[in-house]
Amino acid sequence: MEIKTYRNGCPSEAMHIRQTVFVDEQKFEDEFDETDGVATHFVMFDGDNPIGCARAFFDENEDAYHIGRVAIMKEYRGQHLGEKIMQFAEEYLKNEGANRVTLSAQVRASGFYKAIGYTPYGEEYFDQYCPHIAMEKTLS
Repeated sequence: MEIKTYRNGCPSEAMHIRQTVFVDEQKFEDEFDETDGVATHFVMFDGDNPIGCARAFFDENEDAYHIGRVAIMKEYRGQHLGEKIMQFAEEYLKNEGANRVTLSAQVRASGFYKAIGYTPYGEEYFDQYCPHIAMEKTLS
């Protein structure tokens, strides 16, 4: 497995993964936004096949870096690849000077994020009819 970093826009490989996972599977409607143009994107490959993605950007409201749009293609789930792409993104952000990272987790996925060191804060809220919770992690 290889993870590549992209700046200056969302690469087509990440768009394909997010379309498949968030739009086709989970029925989200507003998947792509202006943040895609300013975020750093991470794409995991199995050979030439894109299989996972995430993005990160500095969130001025939180005064922290934010990781989001974490997705793994269905046939690759259960292999700890989500953890690997998160570790890669966290290491990248540490090198950028980050000491705290936030994310907006689907409540059904919050156990995954807790297992890799994220702590929930605030109240649950709905994003596109799906319950979410804000989570954070201090990078050491």
